[in-house]
Amino acid sequence: MIYRFRVILDNDTEDDVFRDLEIRETDTMEDLHNIITQSFGFDGMEMASFYISDEQWNQGEEIAMFDMSEAGNEVKMMSTTLIKDVVHEASPKLIYVYDFLNMWTFFVELAEIVDEAVGTDYPNLMFVHGQIPDEAPEKMFNTDDSDSYGDYLDDDDIGVDDYEDLDFDENWN
Repeated sequence: MIYRFRVILDNDTEDDVFRDLEIRETDTMEDLHNIITQSFGFDGMEMASFYISDEQWNQGEEIAMFDMSEAGNEVKMMSTTLIKDVVHEASPKLIYVYDFLNMWTFFVELAEIVDEAVGTDYPNLMFVHGQIPDEAPEKMFNTDDSDSYGDYLDDDDIGVDDYEDLDFDENWN
């Protein structure tokens, strides 16, 4: 079977940016990663992860490009995880993050499952809409929940340039 996905850039600009693509259900998540990076014009050399998502696009279990976990904390790997084992009609949504320094974030949704078309090479880029901006859109993080980044900020308002006021030896090594 062939999975048809719509991959939408999490973008706060006026223009929608998305790609529609087809891929075999038996391909790996790494294959899906490769067609996404190629379809948006990335070189594919940056770290990336998929996250299983619920209906409200809440980030769930990670499917990583490389195993950076500590012992005992097993993580699914893109290269060994089949698409059909992660995405199906009951769980059609993923979040894809490419380049953790710039945080290109995409919503990936299973749109349709169809029979394989004779003479079509897969994966297949079906449709392109919009141009990706030069820089990743800024993310606004909600600081109201306990899982948000705001909890790691303290009330001292210490900035990056305030390191002189901290008590440490910058020439420690």
